[in-house]
Amino acid sequence: MSILVTGGTGMVGSNFSNDKDVTIVGSEVDLRDQEQCLQLFSDLQPESVVHLAAKVGGVKANHENLGSFFYDNILINTNVLESARVTKVKKVVSLLSTCVYPAATTYPLVEDQIHSGPPHYTNFAYAHAKRMLDVQSRAYRQQYGCNFITAIPNNLFGENDNFHLEDSHVIPAIIRKMYEAKITGKDVKLWGDGSPLREFTYSKDIKDILQFLLETYNGAAPINIGNTSEVSIKYVAETISEILDFDGKIIWDTTEIKGQYRKPSDNSKLLSLGWKTESYTNIKEALINVCKWFIINYPNIRGFNDDKK
Repeated sequence: MSILVTGGTGMVGSNFSNDKDVTIVGSEVDLRDQEQCLQLFSDLQPESVVHLAAKVGGVKANHENLGSFFYDNILINTNVLESARVTKVKKVVSLLSTCVYPAATTYPLVEDQIHSGPPHYTNFAYAHAKRMLDVQSRAYRQQYGCNFITAIPNNLFGENDNFHLEDSHVIPAIIRKMYEAKITGKDVKLWGDGSPLREFTYSKDIKDILQFLLETYNGAAPINIGNTSEVSIKYVAETISEILDFDGKIIWDTTEIKGQYRKPSDNSKLLSLGWKTESYTNIKEALINVCKWFIINYPNIRGFNDDKK
């Protein structure tokens, strides 16, 4: 089966790079451009698509770039699914985000809740763009018979992440800040107070799950795929500090935005398909892998030069 992976040079997509019959596409094709996107699909004629391409960022980047996050993601998603339809792709699995869920809801998060209320104000534009990816997938299924499915991860981390100091997600931001504080002999300042709880999933696990879904899931409804074990941001910071042998102080800046306190999810639908809870990588083991990768590749990491300009 020939598979096209959009966003293939990103954190999740890069895990597909050595797979047989997989073509990965990164920034060399502007998926916001309808002609470029359709030409890509016409040239490759993939049987299946793993759609990962997105404009992404951490809570601060989302909150400060609401318009561009919405615009870019709406264009990318619209063009990818339309190109897949036109070129008769047999199956598309698109990655959503846990932020599609309403800010005020019941826990754990279950798939049928995603359109039941407004998302969190800090990233509502990105969240709505991702919700529309679900809507478009279901609309194309109903009108055209397309086997387009959507998967909802939670907080992802891994090698090849974006390590920008302000626009990255929480784990890469902490790793970089702490490593640079260590090599300069300084303390490290982190946003918030460390109390929020999050579910984190290693990017290599997400890659395996997406391949699993290509083989096992054909439903119209989204499916939660993340590791449902919760840990605090404080635990993550202290674990990274231990791995990096950081001996400075961790200072929590409570004037900075910290996001929702918790948003646990229910992955029982995934488990019912045969995925095993023990197949998720333990967070400390994954953090050790990512920190080792970071040290080896620093400063040649994504996001480093962007914030040095």
